Parts: sequence; structure tokens; C-alpha cells
Amino acid sequence: MPRPTPATQTPWWDRGRHADRRPVLITRNRIQRAIRGWLEAEGFTEVDPAALAISPGNEAHLHGFATEAIGNDGQGRRMYLHTSPEFAMKKLLAAGETRIAAFVHVWRNRERGPLHSPEFTMLEWYRVGESYGVLIDDCAAMLRLAAGAAGTPVLRFRDRTCDPLADPERLSVADAFAKHAGIDLLATVTVQGQTDRDALAAQARAAGLRVAADDSWGDILSRVLVDRIEPHLGHGRPTILDRYPAPEAALARRAPDDPRVAERFELYACGVELGNGFGELTDADEQRRRFVAEMDEKQRVHGERYPLDDDLLDALSRMPPASGIALGFDRLVMLATGVPRIDDVLWTPVP
Repeated sequence: MPRPTPATQTPWWDRGRHADRRPVLITRNRIQRAIRGWLEAEGFTEVDPAALAISPGNEAHLHGFATEAIGNDGQGRRMYLHTSPEFAMKKLLAAGETRIAAFVHVWRNRERGPLHSPEFTMLEWYRVGESYGVLIDDCAAMLRLAAGAAGTPVLRFRDRTCDPLADPERLSVADAFAKHAGIDLLATVTVQGQTDRDALAAQARAAGLRVAADDSWGDILSRVLVDRIEPHLGHGRPTILDRYPAPEAALARRAPDDPRVAERFELYACGVELGNGFGELTDADEQRRRFVAEMDEKQRVHGERYPLDDDLLDALSRMPPASGIALGFDRLVMLATGVPRIDDVLWTPVP
């Protein structure tokens, strides 16, 4: 398949450059059609969540795009472009939907790079009454569908490859920290979900990692993940990085066998994070506490906080047990077509 030309001053809408990009974009369409067909065959209803929201999401390090909605009376109200359709889709589960999926544009500020665009397409789907382990099987199906639609035997990012037909490796976050960094992560988390920042900092320094004086426990965990764990994931076969520490899973329920960890996993292929899945938390009071803690951390680090969506918290009290996942569709297309930048698979890249 022809590859897009390297980024230059030539705009993406130049006729010659578009001709070079077009085969990859047509492949994107084929992949999307294949996934839509699979979802329909599995009994999913495709929904179309609104992009404007009261809150863009309440995770400390997600940054939204703010706008103003002006009413007929001329009065303005701050709203946001969603960073995920999650809040809206959970309300649909509370309303009685049982299997729903959506291809949606989402917006995340402060994100731009080879794997990040401020506006991108997310594929999100939910299963009521099914464990989050079923989502892992779904992820394997998505990789196979993407590779088949692209006509490629391997997924590729730069010099890394992954067999989309191989059974995924399943690795807990704690085991990954022990294997790749020599760190006993769960020794720094209590059953109540409290964290020992100094203990994790000492282990990280012993592993040769830099730790700043103002780094939080979560900051240190993220650095270990990025520097020591993620480079090893999804090579040769996909990796499911499973059972995140509960403090790093604000929207997931705790694992029944160990309250220090939660029913959260991430999908990796070629060292690239593709999806983030959960056994969904439906305890509204617990969710409110976690959101407030996340916004306190956002205030500490970034000097701002987002409002809570009280309608979501009300809906959670009526929502049945469910599992759900968000998958970066553009990244999946990148790996199936072997291109090096997310802009190469966007029909109209963000200026």
C-alpha cells in the first residue's frame, strides 16, 4: 500500500499530497465498515452521543475544550466538548439499553504528537450483564478485523510489529512492574486505596528512575509505566495490561479478590496503547468521592477543575452492572496501515 508522504509545508489538501494519502484513508473506511458489521452481528445498537457536555470528564490529567452555550435569553453557560462519550452512554444504559457502541469524535486539549491529535475518533462500546473479560475477546476481534480489512498479516508501528491473530498476553500491572522494573507496586497500596508515595519513590530511584520532590504517587507510577513498562508491551502479540491499582481506575469497580486493584485493563499492540476497558463502577457515592479526589489533584497540578455531572451520578444509581471500553480508532488504523503519524489517517487533520 502506498505510504503518505512525509509532512512538509505542502498542505494536506494539495491535490498531489491527497492522492498519496488517499489509499490509507480508503483503508480506514474499510476497517470502519468491517467493525460496524461485526458490532451489528454481535447485537450492538449504534448510538450517536452529543458532543457538548456539562463536564468533559473528571480525570485529573484529561484536558477539555471549553465553549459557551448562549440561550434564547442571551445568557451564557460554560459547556465542554467531551473527551469521551462515556457519561452519555452510561445514561443510555440507565435508560435500558444493553449493548451499545459509538464511533465519535472526541476532543482532548494539551495533546499533539505522532500518536495524539486534539480531535480524534473513539470507538466505545458497552455490554450490560457481562464481565470485563469479555471485552478482551472483543479487542482480539478488533485487531483481526482491522488487519483483515487492510490486507496485512502484521500490525506495525515504526520498527515494531504485532501478530493480530495471536492470542493476547495477559499481564497484571503489578506483575509488569516486578518483571520490567523490579518494583513491588502493591506494597505501596493499602486495601483502603491509600498510597505510600515515599515507598514507591524509593523503589523507583533504586530502579534508576528520576523522581522529583513534588512528584505524587500517581506521577511516579506513570513515569515507570512510560519508561520501563510500555516499551515491552504488544511486541509479537498483543498485550492486555490488567488489574490496575484502584487509585488509577477512577471509573472502574474494585476486583472482588483484591481491593487494592480494579477491573481495568489496557490493550497494547506494537508498544502503542489502543484501548482502555473497565468493569464499570455503579456506586454513585463512591464515584462522586473519586471524582472529587481527581478534581482536587487536577487543581493541585494544573490549577483548574471541572464540574461534576450530577445527572451521570444519578444515572449510575439506576445503571445495571456492565463492562465498557474506549478504543482509539485512528491508532488502530495507523497500526493496520503502518503509517507513522496519526495525521496520516485523518481525512482532514487538525490545523
